[in-house]
Amino acid sequence: MAKQSAGLLMYRILTRGPEVLLVHPGGPFFAAKDDGAWTIPKGEIELNEDPLVCAKRELTEETGIVATAGSFLALGSIKQAGGKLVHAWAFKGDWDGVLRSNTFELEWPPRSGRTKMFPEVDRAAFFSIAQARTKLNAAQVVLLDRLLAALSAQLG
Repeated sequence: MAKQSAGLLMYRILTRGPEVLLVHPGGPFFAAKDDGAWTIPKGEIELNEDPLVCAKRELTEETGIVATAGSFLALGSIKQAGGKLVHAWAFKGDWDGVLRSNTFELEWPPRSGRTKMFPEVDRAAFFSIAQARTKLNAAQVVLLDRLLAALSAQLG
């Protein structure tokens, strides 16, 4: 069975239109990557864990943001290139600009016998929908379309 993750796409509405919060993976493998490397804050669903609970936990672990919105818009699921199934929701929120990410340990450089700590997320930023289409992992771009459709439906 394919691995499953859950994540949240936080958005805000400005006079020039909606913006979404994306995160950039930390560690040496993504250090020189930008376009196509950003993602929604997400993580693997634990055994018997509710996917929305997982998505909220991952947002907090990766950014320090606590999702307290009363309403979460279901954006459905997408399958990434590696086969991972990602369940996503959107919510309206804002961010103070201070990134508080958890860390992970990795042997670096490879086969050196030394381990180094890296932040799980090394950057986070709000992007316009047009910018986000370029920054996001290609499989996740459809989540932007689903967000726009959900917001349009809300406005009637």
